[in-house]
Amino acid sequence: MSPMLSWTSTRVKFLLPLLVVLGIAVPAAAQGPGVRGGVSVDPDQVYFGGHYETEALVDRLHFRPNVELGLGDDLVTTALNMEFVYKFPTRSQWLLYAGGGPAVNFYSYDDDGRGGDNTDTEGGLNLLFGVENRGGLFFEVKVGAIDSPDVKFGVGFTFR
Repeated sequence: MSPMLSWTSTRVKFLLPLLVVLGIAVPAAAQGPGVRGGVSVDPDQVYFGGHYETEALVDRLHFRPNVELGLGDDLVTTALNMEFVYKFPTRSQWLLYAGGGPAVNFYSYDDDGRGGDNTDTEGGLNLLFGVENRGGLFFEVKVGAIDSPDVKFGVGFTFR
């Protein structure tokens, strides 16, 4: 496979899930798009992406689907995460939250020079917890199960 075709394939794998995530968001007043980035362990990568957070669906439960593109460890990972977060009430500017949800992970890697790029699509599950400033800044840790990255440490911002 030519390098140009591989790069185009990687872009499609990143942009298609992003369009799906943005297309299923529900309009509401306390929602917003956001950006995120961080590092993951197994695979060892840096990642960046985007999300969209809905207003509370029930009580303090929000839907926050996101797409993350991971680079490194001779691998390109595109993760489509359908996550829900529950925000615990506090009296400070910072909220604690926890959540999780299913994931679809697209892995693209070079097969040790044996004739081209290979791809795998795997299902996964994420459990997460974090702290979020009422202004939109957040820090979170994700623990992956099944075929998601083992651990992700991230920072992000939700535009409100």
